[in-house]
Amino acid sequence: MRSESRRDALKLLGGLGAFALADCGATTRSAPSCLLDPTLTKGPYWIDERLNRSNIVLDTNNVATPNPRPGLPLNIQITVVAPAAGGCAPLVGAQVDVWHCDAGGAYSEVQALGTSGENFLRGYQTTDASGVARFVTIYPGWYPGRAVHVHVKVRLFDASGNVTTEATTQLFFDDSVTDQVFGSASPYNQRPARDTRNDIDAFYAGNSELLWNLQGDPRTGYTALMTVGVQVGAVNTG
Repeated sequence: MRSESRRDALKLLGGLGAFALADCGATTRSAPSCLLDPTLTKGPYWIDERLNRSNIVLDTNNVATPNPRPGLPLNIQITVVAPAAGGCAPLVGAQVDVWHCDAGGAYSEVQALGTSGENFLRGYQTTDASGVARFVTIYPGWYPGRAVHVHVKVRLFDASGNVTTEATTQLFFDDSVTDQVFGSASPYNQRPARDTRNDIDAFYAGNSELLWNLQGDPRTGYTALMTVGVQVGAVNTG
């Protein structure tokens, strides 16, 4: 991260709070720190489905066709941390929601898209003792005006179910990887070329720290890794 981005990140961390990229490298007196990433809008397709599941490919209402949604396998692993004395500590018991479009660019539960009553590609997991939440899904497709992305929301609740911490962002895919997927894998290669790459996406805005760490290949699928941090006590709904 550039020095000016680092300064902006630390200012935000002390203010509004939101997602952070864990940077456990040496700083002054060798103390690690958590650096804030941009908080991004939840977008128009956020629905609090409360679907506690790791595999989000299926429409559990069995309305969608086809069901499960077809696409290249994608395993997501999100490690959530929070600022702590001397660095970043795993945030245990946080609810991590993810949602994204299918290979054809459609979200579930959108009347205008004909997906009302469907809940594919939505769900949440609670972080384990290592602060990790895992999901089984498919590589997202594209829709006009947006680069390929996954929405992520992290929340903590009190004993009465009230939100005490909330952070919202979007995580993006390296364009060179997406080019390979969309050029060779079905059903992505049955669609026209996408109209928006990361460099012109208004929400990505050059924030390369929002790129997944991708491992795998366009034939068998990918694992997407990200470590993010949350400022506990800050509520940012996106």
